[in-house]
Amino acid sequence: MNANQSIEQLTQLLAEKNANLSVNKARTWIELLWSDFESTYAKAGYDYRGAEYTEKIIQQWITSYGDKIHEFVGRNPKYAHLLHDSDDTVQ
Repeated sequence: MNANQSIEQLTQLLAEKNANLSVNKARTWIELLWSDFESTYAKAGYDYRGAEYTEKIIQQWITSYGDKIHEFVGRNPKYAHLLHDSDDTVQ
């Protein structure tokens, strides 16, 4: 499975887990989590372990925090413009 397929599956999983998110918002969240995880992992000096590893980590996050992830914006305004409620398009 490639990264795009993983992102699609994770988007569906998050949208099912969190009724507060539209599919577009769920995809935005997944894309943010994916890029943040991979860039942070690389900056820490770890070898790239592939899309499967990233997918596994994000799947764990969805299981643990997916139903509350929409609350994150209130505490982290850095992402608010990407997840603003009045605009339901992926930015």
